[in-house]
Amino acid sequence: MHIIPQLGKLSQVDPRRVWSHEAHSFTPWLALAENLAILGEALGFELELEAVEQAVGPFRADILCKRVGSNHWVLIENQLERTDHSHLGQVLTYAAGLEAVTVVWISPQFTEEHRACLDWLNRSTIKGLNFFGVQMEVWRIGDSQMAPRFHLVSQPNDWAESVSEASVSIGKPETLQTHLNYWSGFREAMLAQNGNLKAGKPQAENWSSLAPFGKSDFMLMVATNKLEKRIRTQLYITGQLPHAYFLALKQHQSLLERDLGQLIWKESAAKDRTITQFLESTDPTDKDDWGRQHAWLVERLYAFYRVFSPIIATLQPVTDEDSLSVPDAQ
Repeated sequence: MHIIPQLGKLSQVDPRRVWSHEAHSFTPWLALAENLAILGEALGFELELEAVEQAVGPFRADILCKRVGSNHWVLIENQLERTDHSHLGQVLTYAAGLEAVTVVWISPQFTEEHRACLDWLNRSTIKGLNFFGVQMEVWRIGDSQMAPRFHLVSQPNDWAESVSEASVSIGKPETLQTHLNYWSGFREAMLAQNGNLKAGKPQAENWSSLAPFGKSDFMLMVATNKLEKRIRTQLYITGQLPHAYFLALKQHQSLLERDLGQLIWKESAAKDRTITQFLESTDPTDKDDWGRQHAWLVERLYAFYRVFSPIIATLQPVTDEDSLSVPDAQ
């Protein structure tokens, strides 16, 4: 005798039943880390909140984020009604005022002309400026809790190609799939450790990041470079005071390199700072060597975590003058 399963009925819910006000209800909800993570899954990259109601001239943008592991701005403009010309104008105004790299417009209903406008912007604007149209949906089964769903209705034509700036073969499907396979294997190697560090969702990029640790401005990253035949483990310093924290860590350079080996301390014209260790003469496209590469990345990540964590926990930002007068910590 076969048992016939009893299934519930999936029904869509008007977002207005969940969020009564765009600015006072929906925006604060979306700005929470766990909800930005849901949006990030739909977009294909992780988001880190920078500001809510960010001033842009006489206007205020809803949410300003950065892509995790990069210095790329992500501007989010949301509404609980059907898309309109007013919000389209705000999207363009904010993008120009903030020089945002990625603009995300969220609405429960996109008109065909506004979706087509985003498609046109993605075809016509300068390289590096990306527009996403995201339809916000709410679903439930029977009387269960309601659940959000973000559905992409417009995205850059070459989005899968542009996410990996460091790849010399941008846009080739086999390259993107190789990145996904590489980081999927890396994630499995991390899970096998069953430790404190958790790998991020595999993406079609040449890098992967982990959650911030010690302080929100510090993050561990791993990356590959097939052109230079090497892979790397990296401490990434961002936030408001990356230079000051970088100088503070420089005071511990001898101690850090005693425990970790030689490190590459990099300051560039960009705001963020990095401290890196490379495994040279390593081809990240050689699948037969992935086991060894993943093992090295995992081992180095945990070494970085073990050595940097106690220092970062009590680290205080310093000025250029301070760095000249304070000896290396022992």
